[in-house]
Amino acid sequence: MILISGASSGLGAALAKRYGAEQPICISGRNSERLQLVAKEVSQPCQAQVTDLCDASAVESLFDNLPTTPSLIIHSAGSGYFGPIESQSPEAIKDLLNNNVTSAIFLLREAVKRYKEQNVTVVIVMSTAALVPKAEESTYCAAKWAVKGLIESVRLELKNSPMKLIAVYPGGMDTDFWPSSGKIANTSSFMSADEAAGMLKQALQSTEHGYIADLTIARG
Repeated sequence: MILISGASSGLGAALAKRYGAEQPICISGRNSERLQLVAKEVSQPCQAQVTDLCDASAVESLFDNLPTTPSLIIHSAGSGYFGPIESQSPEAIKDLLNNNVTSAIFLLREAVKRYKEQNVTVVIVMSTAALVPKAEESTYCAAKWAVKGLIESVRLELKNSPMKLIAVYPGGMDTDFWPSSGKIANTSSFMSADEAAGMLKQALQSTEHGYIADLTIARG
């Protein structure tokens, strides 16, 4: 069983289709209609659960409803919001922080609480914006840097645990992310969500004595 958040569109949906061709999955997202469309494209058993990851009780219910302990959890939910700092809306900034930081904290908190002593891999998808500063992406970078700090700190708490925590930093992808971000971008040279999903899935194949802990997926 694999749990994928943010699976109603973009990278999450692409990952759901790839993993769902091979094994049972559970997908979550906030848009019920789009989530069901993704579920219909999956050949293996697929449980779709509408979840607001910014609500701790909803995250708890998501895990309560899993039929078995997931071997892999991929958190790919998030949103973008760009522009000069002085023109950014306070409410939009709050939404950005909730969608990216609060959701990651609540999901990781619940996963660690339940599976800390089990061989479960948790993958947190961020952005290359967590690695380098970018003009007119100040609050987005702040959100992603916060999640990077979360991951690296929780890793220290999991030092003697069988749970693995993997950080993923994808570059530009041609998805629905951009129209809703407020930034006009020419995505013609960006990788597709399916391309990124294929690279990520391949990189997550571990061996008995090793795995990739940090992964940057750069666009060519």
